[in-house]
Amino acid sequence: MLVVNISSLLIETAARRPKHPAIRFLDRTLTYEELNKQVDCLSHGLIRAGLRPKDVCVLMMPNSIDWAIVYYALAKVGAVVLPVNFLYRVGELGYIFKDSGARAFIGHKDYLEHPLQVMAHLPKMELRIAQGISHVQGLLPLEELFVDEGTFPTYPTQDDDTWAIIYTSGTTGHPKGAMLTHYNLANNAMTVANMRSTDPYDLVFGVLPLFHIYGQTSAFNSSIYLGLTIRLFPHFDAEELFSAIEEEESSILIAIPTIFNRLVELADVRPPRRSGLRFCISGGASLPVEVLRRFEDRFHTIIYEGYGLTECSPVCVENPFGRQTRPGSIGLPIPGFEARIVNDQDEDVPIGTVGELIIRGPGVMKGYFNQPEASAETLRGGWLHTGDLARMDEDRYIYIVDRKKEMIIRGGYNVYPREIEEILYTHPDVSEAAVVGIPHLDLGEEVGAMVVLRPGAHATPDELKQFVKERVAPYKYPRKIMLVKELPKSHTGKILKRAIRFED
Repeated sequence: MLVVNISSLLIETAARRPKHPAIRFLDRTLTYEELNKQVDCLSHGLIRAGLRPKDVCVLMMPNSIDWAIVYYALAKVGAVVLPVNFLYRVGELGYIFKDSGARAFIGHKDYLEHPLQVMAHLPKMELRIAQGISHVQGLLPLEELFVDEGTFPTYPTQDDDTWAIIYTSGTTGHPKGAMLTHYNLANNAMTVANMRSTDPYDLVFGVLPLFHIYGQTSAFNSSIYLGLTIRLFPHFDAEELFSAIEEEESSILIAIPTIFNRLVELADVRPPRRSGLRFCISGGASLPVEVLRRFEDRFHTIIYEGYGLTECSPVCVENPFGRQTRPGSIGLPIPGFEARIVNDQDEDVPIGTVGELIIRGPGVMKGYFNQPEASAETLRGGWLHTGDLARMDEDRYIYIVDRKKEMIIRGGYNVYPREIEEILYTHPDVSEAAVVGIPHLDLGEEVGAMVVLRPGAHATPDELKQFVKERVAPYKYPRKIMLVKELPKSHTGKILKRAIRFED
C-alpha cells in the first residue's frame, strides 16, 4: 500500500468494509462509509472557510467522533495538524500557539476560555472554529462547515510532508514540536497493526486521549487501517472500562500503566464476571512487573509491553506477538527499526551493560520545529537519542532501566529509581510508588520514595523502608518514604516525578 496521505488509511478501509462500525461513542455509531463521507463533507467546508494546504491547524478537542472527523479532514485538505491537550491553560498554550505559527484553530465549546485569551494576541491565527457553539464573534460553528459535495479530492501530499507537529512535554524549559510526516505516522500505524494477531470483529477500547501520539497511532490509526471497531471513551473511567471489559465479546485494550493498575485494584475487590480481552498493549511508561502479573491473572489475558516516544511516531520496540513475553522487558525493535545501547561517546556497550538507548527507523521525526540545534543533537549520527537508560540481554531483548536524567547518584553509586519502584510494588499494601533523588549536602543525592497505599492498608514508612532494605544493596534503599493520597500525574496519567516535593 503506497501511502501519500494518512487519510488513505480511512479511504481504503471505507472501500473494503463500508458497513462495518468504525467508531462507537456514547450513543452514536458511524460505519466506515459514513465516517469517510463525513470527512469529505468537512473537507469541503474547511476549504470554503479558507483553510489552505500546509496551514498549521490547532486541534484542541476531547475524544469524540468529531475529533476523528476533523483529524482526517485536515489530512485530506493537506493541512498540518497540531493536536493539543484540551485542558491546557494560557501559559502552556501561549508558547505552543506562537512557536508553531498556527493559522487555524478548531476547539470545543467547553474548553475555549484559555485558547481565546491567547488568540486575542495572535492576529495571524485567522481561522477559528469551535464545536457546539452558536454564533460567537470571531468563531465559526464547526457543525455549519459540513458541506455535501461528494467525494473530496485528497490533497497529493508527499511522504515526507509534515502531517503533525506534536509538542513534547519538556522536563526543562519549553516543549519542543516534533515534526512527523505522513509516512512516519502511517507507516508506524500499519507496522504495529500488522504485528498483532487481530480478528476482523475485534473491538478496540479507545481510552487513551487522541491528542496524545500513543492514542493516535496504537489505538486510532492502526484500528482504522485494520477496519476494527473503536469503542471511544470521552475519558478514562475505571468503573466504566471495567464494565465494558466484562460486556464486550472480543476486545483489545491499549493503555498506560496507570490504567492497568486502576483496573487491577478494582479486580482485587470484585473479580470480573468475565473478560473479553484477547490481549493488551502497555506503553507510555514502564509497567511494574507486579502489576503486569496481577492484571494477567485477574483478567485472563496477556499484556505485550512496548516502548515509544513522540519523536518515533511513537512505537519502536515491542514484545513480539506469538512468542513468550518477557516481563519487565519492552521487547525487540519492531520491523524496520534498529536499536543500540551506547555510552556517552555513542559506542556500543557490552551485552548486559547499561547505556543510552538510541533508535533508527521509519518512524523517526524530521526534527524539532524551529529548533535546528536541538534536532541535530537529538538526531546526531542518524540515530534518535532517547535519553533513556537501558540494557540488552543475550537475545537482544531490551530492558529500560530509567531516564538518563532521573538516575540517582548517591555518594558516587548509581541508583535506578525503577528498580526500587519494582520492589515497592511487590509489597501487598502498596498501590503506587515513585522514587526520586533528594538533594543531600554530603552524598549529592539521597533516595526518596513517595507511596500511595491501597485502601484499608496500614504499612508505615519504616516498614516499607525495611522491606526494600532487605532486598537491595545497602546504598540503594530509600532513606525517606512519604505516604500520600495520590501521586502528581500529567493529563495523560503519567506520574510527574519533577512535580514531587519532599517535606523537610
